[in-house]
Amino acid sequence: MWGVAVPKLACMQRAAAASALGLFSRLQTPVPTMRTFSLSQPSQKVADPVWNLGRLNHVAIAVPNLEKASTFYKNVLGAQVSEAVPLPEHGVSVVFVNLGNTKMELLHPLGKDSPIAGFLQKNKAGGMHHICIEVDNINTAMMDLKKKKIRTTTEEAKIGAHGKPVIFLHPKDCDGVLVELEQA
Repeated sequence: MWGVAVPKLACMQRAAAASALGLFSRLQTPVPTMRTFSLSQPSQKVADPVWNLGRLNHVAIAVPNLEKASTFYKNVLGAQVSEAVPLPEHGVSVVFVNLGNTKMELLHPLGKDSPIAGFLQKNKAGGMHHICIEVDNINTAMMDLKKKKIRTTTEEAKIGAHGKPVIFLHPKDCDGVLVELEQA
């Protein structure tokens, strides 16, 4: 009985190995190369940069129902979700969803005059509102960007949801994206 099963098993192992070898050799075939470019260098040469752009801090999502959105990320996807925090000076309530390498900020209007209320009137289901990128020196970044004709939505930085100074760059100057800069 063992004498019959061993050759059969050996035959199956050789077939599996040959199949794997064929797959491996197909994986090693050269793939056409694509042109790549470096994102670490700006397309325009900047003389003596006086501030540095940092990591992506968060992506902000406007939501029509903050409790429902929080529950989805916490109970369905299993993410760490903060409690809702009202920020009256910004006209929003926020919840942060921790993703390990970055965060998502869930935004909900705090009153009818909230900028998020206007956004949700145009986008009933909600959607991406802005991205937040850290900078090493927000005041120097603001002065430099103003020299480069990049508009901000306010004249001065305000304290944001993380208790740090933030400024928003006008989306018309940023390819249609509202960009928040936050002091690292």
